[in-house]
Amino acid sequence: MGNLYEERRQKVYDLICDRHYVPMKIKEIAIVMQVAREDRPELEKILADLQADGKIECTKRGKYIKAESVRLTGIFSATAKGFGFVEVEGRAEDVFIPENHVGGAMHGDTVEVSVLPGRTGKRCEGVITKVCERAVTEVVGTYEKCRNYGFVVPDNQKITRDIFVPQEWSKGAVDGHKVLVELTDYGSQMKNPEGKVKQIIGHKNDPGVDILSIVYAHGLPLEFPERVLNQAARVAKPVSEADCAGRLDLRGVTMVTIDGEDAKDLDDAVSLSYDEEKAVWHLGVHIADVTNYVQENSALDCVARERGTSVYLTDRVIPMLPHTLSNGICSLNAGEDRLALSCLMDIDGKGNVIGHEIAETVICVDRRMSYTSVKKILTDGDEAEREEYRELVPMFEQMETLAQILREKRRARGSIDFDFPESKIILDEKGRPLEIKPYERNTATKMIEDFMLIANETVAQDYYWQGLPFVYRVHDNPDPEKIRQLAVFIANFGYGIRGGGDIHPKELQKLLARIEDSPQQSLISRLTLRSMKQAKYSPQCSGHFGLAAKYYCHFTSPIRRYPDLQIHRIIKENLRGRMTPERIQHYEEILPGVAENCSKTERRAEEAERETVKMKMVEYMHGHIGETFEGVISGMNSYGFFVELPNTVEGMVHVSNLIDDHYYYDETTYEMTGSSTGRVYRMGQKIKVIVADADKELRTIDFRPAGEG
Repeated sequence: MGNLYEERRQKVYDLICDRHYVPMKIKEIAIVMQVAREDRPELEKILADLQADGKIECTKRGKYIKAESVRLTGIFSATAKGFGFVEVEGRAEDVFIPENHVGGAMHGDTVEVSVLPGRTGKRCEGVITKVCERAVTEVVGTYEKCRNYGFVVPDNQKITRDIFVPQEWSKGAVDGHKVLVELTDYGSQMKNPEGKVKQIIGHKNDPGVDILSIVYAHGLPLEFPERVLNQAARVAKPVSEADCAGRLDLRGVTMVTIDGEDAKDLDDAVSLSYDEEKAVWHLGVHIADVTNYVQENSALDCVARERGTSVYLTDRVIPMLPHTLSNGICSLNAGEDRLALSCLMDIDGKGNVIGHEIAETVICVDRRMSYTSVKKILTDGDEAEREEYRELVPMFEQMETLAQILREKRRARGSIDFDFPESKIILDEKGRPLEIKPYERNTATKMIEDFMLIANETVAQDYYWQGLPFVYRVHDNPDPEKIRQLAVFIANFGYGIRGGGDIHPKELQKLLARIEDSPQQSLISRLTLRSMKQAKYSPQCSGHFGLAAKYYCHFTSPIRRYPDLQIHRIIKENLRGRMTPERIQHYEEILPGVAENCSKTERRAEEAERETVKMKMVEYMHGHIGETFEGVISGMNSYGFFVELPNTVEGMVHVSNLIDDHYYYDETTYEMTGSSTGRVYRMGQKIKVIVADADKELRTIDFRPAGEG
């Protein structure tokens, strides 16, 4: 049977390769080759196999031809409308994939794409000929029961087909259950994917199930294995004098932690003094010595490496390490002895680090401060607050001065600061949103950022010049083509950037300064950010474009980030003289994998965090349908425009909701103009809108202009 199939396959291929062959549809091929109706399915399979092997192609008209196009491999990015794009490394432009050429690929799959000759639109088009590697093995969705089977409607809008679940694989799920389904068959162009229910998360209307669904969808591990919890309990012993042996004792140095009011994992403390005679600042950044409790390749280390980072969702924190450590012995709680890794820096009046020491230390934090409290002391001049912390006020004032010096030094070299407002969502005990407001960046938050940045730079520079294996935080230069596209776009608004493709960060910094408070600020800031590459972890020190820094790493948060934990381990081995050739080789072998996994888990956490914020925003606005808000037009396309409210919520005014006129969109000026009234909607324009709809399933918020309809 196999030989017969191969013979028929070869005959079909020979026909298509014949010099007299003209492109035909499957029906025409069947007629020419005298294929009986009952054998048509086999002909379909032969054509599909030849296409998958890259030997033939199917045109947009459904006709088969010999393959002549370019073949590329990349990551498929699907859209809710069925079509998608393939991102190919090294290519500035994605390949557009029409819905009928997706070939059964799902969002995130690694695929082989055949680029079609010619170009009908702005992008080149292609056909997915082969799925090389599946990214999706499990899907979260809502179960819908039929008579003797069920379907799971995926939560992810980019998975456009429902998943068929036989009754015997439903685990007793009923209508409305949120379930985690394992895919057993990816289906085809004509057949839905199939799967079996792996876990019932809960009913979609039950409190907390919405967030849990996102947790499961992103594969975030919730519970720690019993052996990990037991190990954490065993190692979380109070600091003894034996633990302090050989460490630099800084328990007599005044230091504080400064964090949010609700923070429990306090992994950094700061100390500062000023030598007036030498005109030098002595800044200490003291970081919890987590590696003292998390030994390499222990159960704790393996689970931390797998998680990569703590995940901060709107209603919960999924920690990288068990609470016994993260909120206990590793947290720099006031009045308690703690083991630390300290970066002690001498900084001159221009913000230059003129000397430093990295040391294993033992510390005791004097006071646990909050950002709000320090802001009251420094910005508000609150007398009651200044009196309560009077012994610390001079140090805080010195910290403010030094932070401004460090910030100015970064600004002068070209560091870019995207000041997009983050959202703070207040929930009730059932997880329902009560209030949404911008997260405040004040004097205290900026001050701590400045101190952490200089510590990260100092440590990275030290280990770069020592030539030891290390994990750096890198941000590569933008793609020249994307910068050229940005330059063309901003020219429409009278702005320009110098440097062409090979741009210095200072040029983008100047651009952001010029557009500040302009109507186009939000749009151009977002487009500038999108033109830049994503920061990642790497064993190679290639610099940080956004910070305009030659050397940078993440050193300051080992409780919640694995790369910090990893470099602490390297630093301590080096300080103790144990960085032998064998250990250097060991780290050279493992660090590429560690860096890649840390980058991957960081992106996973960010996506989950964004989704939970968006979901709670939609839920919040659903309770305000029919109400009027004032906002600012923050984005625009041919479908309508986006309006951002002061509370950071963003929704869309679709063109179908502009009922007073027929509007035309000008993509060069980002304006929408009414053909009869001449009314114009522009970027940055203030506008009153009414909440028309908020769909939690689709995660969309719809507005319409107030006063229309």
